Amino acid sequence: MGHYQICVSGAAKGDSVEEGKELARAVGAAIAKAGHSLMTGATIGLPNYAAEGYKAAGGKMSVGISPASSKVEHIMKYRLPIEAYDTILYSGLHYIGRDTLLITSSDGVVSIGGRLGTLHEFTIAMESDTPIGFLQGAGGISEEIQTIMSLAQPIRDDSAVFFEESAEKLVEDLTKHLDRVHAKYQNLY
Repeated sequence: MGHYQICVSGAAKGDSVEEGKELARAVGAAIAKAGHSLMTGATIGLPNYAAEGYKAAGGKMSVGISPASSKVEHIMKYRLPIEAYDTILYSGLHYIGRDTLLITSSDGVVSIGGRLGTLHEFTIAMESDTPIGFLQGAGGISEEIQTIMSLAQPIRDDSAVFFEESAEKLVEDLTKHLDRVHAKYQNLY
């Protein structure tokens, strides 16, 4: 099994944050137990709960990619957290650019709940052929992705899109997919 950079995408605000809080912590813990690095948009809500779960489970490398250009801007202007991260890249790309950097820097994505930003990250994952799994049960846009995919046919590789209700099973499925895709490069992972 490879060591991958897994992004957690999801709602920063809204109803799915409360509904998905424990799911996010569970997926962070599952990513840690699988030996992967965690990446998020260094934001509040579900991605931050995932980072907290990751660190609590002994995760080794939690990376946040901030929309801000500095730590001061990250905290004072954007009002974003820093505690659950081993390192934060202050991209200065605002939210739209940050999303692109975050998703394309990840080997795979786990999405929970969400709103417009989560939908944006899904479309980036699809356009960049980055595998993505949706942890069901938090509501939000993640619960509507299958409908969106059916309207957007044909999709290049819908075998790289997963839906699960169990955090552990979703991380396991995503890892198996990445192991297959990167089999000839296993010495790099």
